[in-house]
Amino acid sequence: MGHLPMIIPRVPVQHRRLLPDRRLSGPTPWVIAILMMLTLLAAAAGIGLARAANNIGDAIAGRVTVQIVTANPVTRAEQAAALTRRAGAAPYVRGARQVGQDELLATLGQWLGSAGGDDPVLRSLPLPALVDVDFVGGERAGQLAQLRALVAEVAPGARVIPHAEWLGPVARLIRSLAWVAGALVLLMTLASAAVVIMTARAALGTHYATIEMLHLIGATDRQITRLFQRRIAIDTAYGIALGSVVAAAIMLLIGWQWSGVTSGLAATASLGAAGWLLLLALPLLAIALAALTARLTLLAALKKIL
Repeated sequence: MGHLPMIIPRVPVQHRRLLPDRRLSGPTPWVIAILMMLTLLAAAAGIGLARAANNIGDAIAGRVTVQIVTANPVTRAEQAAALTRRAGAAPYVRGARQVGQDELLATLGQWLGSAGGDDPVLRSLPLPALVDVDFVGGERAGQLAQLRALVAEVAPGARVIPHAEWLGPVARLIRSLAWVAGALVLLMTLASAAVVIMTARAALGTHYATIEMLHLIGATDRQITRLFQRRIAIDTAYGIALGSVVAAAIMLLIGWQWSGVTSGLAATASLGAAGWLLLLALPLLAIALAALTARLTLLAALKKIL
């Protein structure tokens, strides 16, 4: 039975001297470094966007806000309290919470440039009462219909606003951007493979005389392939390592700046442990792919030489 070729094959020292041993001398390592850096950055963006879309989807899937707009503030407060109590006791509701007045004032203050809840202008505004309701897992349409019936009974005229209606398109947009990032990773992987193929063919053309000599002394195509595969794998590994280091520095810088974002949609984007493991595995997979691509290209090309 055959065995999988080593990523960087062992070649006797005297055979290695047949090829020049200059590190980062040609364009291949630098091109691979750029492609690897862009691949890792695109992968990190895709993972972060996908996690953000999933977090938003989980947050909005079963949440609605009831907006009570009764003009009388006393009646409005009574209806909000009654709805919170009745909805919280319903079997299809996980929890119901009345949004505090101070929380509403603080949110409005951010938009209106006010100092916050102590602003007398804000406190004079007729603010609606808000009740956040979280459904248990189940059939959302039926749960929403039951809640609408309860709201109509407890607080006639109140509006039931499902979060999915206004945040759903945002989640879909973010998920689409994640797919675009994944497509970019695939395209740059194919571009890297194309660079390796062109490098392998160019190496065979440059060292055609050496290959003929090796054939004359009895070397097989597989032995010659191991020699060139080692050279290409080392050059590719240098480029991948360089690109990975630059990408890691960029991601650490962005992560440090991102750590200050504690609210809004941006706060939901993160890589997570699985994302970091995937990013760490990508350079190793890239080296293995480059070595395998070089090997297959060299074997196919050598069969046509003689």
